[in-house]
Amino acid sequence: MKILMIGDVVGSPGRKIFRREIPRLRRELGIGAVIVNAENCAAGSGITAALAQELVEAGADAITLGDHTWGQKEFAGQIDRLPQVVRPANYPSECPGKGWRMIVMPTFSFAVVNLQGRVFMNPADCPFKAADRVLNEIPKNVPVFVDFHAEATSEKITMGHYLDGRVAAVVGTHTHVQTSDALVLPKGTAYLTDLGMTGPYISSIGRDLKPVTRKFLTGMPSRFDVAEGPSVLEGAIVDFDLAAGRAAAIETLRIREPYG
Repeated sequence: MKILMIGDVVGSPGRKIFRREIPRLRRELGIGAVIVNAENCAAGSGITAALAQELVEAGADAITLGDHTWGQKEFAGQIDRLPQVVRPANYPSECPGKGWRMIVMPTFSFAVVNLQGRVFMNPADCPFKAADRVLNEIPKNVPVFVDFHAEATSEKITMGHYLDGRVAAVVGTHTHVQTSDALVLPKGTAYLTDLGMTGPYISSIGRDLKPVTRKFLTGMPSRFDVAEGPSVLEGAIVDFDLAAGRAAAIETLRIREPYG
């Protein structure tokens, strides 16, 4: 089975290119399911039930989140009604939502786990211990796809090896810059440090360049709106061998709208 995992969708430009490209990619590449990180899809911070439904209608089978999970204040009251949405499993147990979901497709089923890093990030419980706990809850022989929403490459790489042979894939999100280290680890887990971004690429990781540049030059606070202009859709395709119980391949994907 081929699972397409899409990097952080940023604002309306990211949602637009997602809506346009996902149906075509599913059809042309034989994609069996789509997992998308959408914690930035509501004007760059958070998500709402309406936007989650928009992504599902466009072809998302599972939606992962991250440090902006609660960026839209109404979302805490909505998340439990959204069976496709997964928030970080290492959030306190009192938080609404689920840290993993079982996704049932017509011909196969798989689980999606969301974790949030701790290095250079907001406080959260240990993602490694959370991964152990969640894997004990998921039925055996179910392929597990992990979105590790983290800043530090060292933390992501370590997580990949920590889960090697225990899950189908570990991919990173959050930095919005696609890395070039896609590989199948020795025990059969597909790995990529960061999927990249789905949103406007003439930008500072999806945000308008002018206020970001001003902040770097002056240190003064500024509002970072989502940029306008052409977008890119980035992610990776994981080819999982159900019979062998391990990933057969992982390949990065990038679709970039022309500039100018």
